[in-house]
Amino acid sequence: MKRAIQHDPNRTPTHPGELLREITLPATGESVMSAAKKLGVSRQLLHRILAGQAPITPEMALRLGKFCGNGPNLWLAMQQSYDLWHAEKTMRKTIAKIETAKERAA
Repeated sequence: MKRAIQHDPNRTPTHPGELLREITLPATGESVMSAAKKLGVSRQLLHRILAGQAPITPEMALRLGKFCGNGPNLWLAMQQSYDLWHAEKTMRKTIAKIETAKERAA
């Protein structure tokens, strides 16, 4: 059974590019240029991801999942957590104004 990862709501989730930059690429021994070539993307795009300036798209998650051997789901889940956290912070006041719909009695 999978357990949900508990996250401190006051701490920004890690951008997946940071994991790629700090742990994954060093573990493979690949340079950014070499990894970009193997992934079939530009060095500039990979640099932007590593800097947390570009998101992991589903297509990039497929590429990274194959390259790293761990599949795309980790990369997509990390990006989704990162994006959702930022959206919640940005939209907090707007969301608070939305009334939750209630079921009608049958």
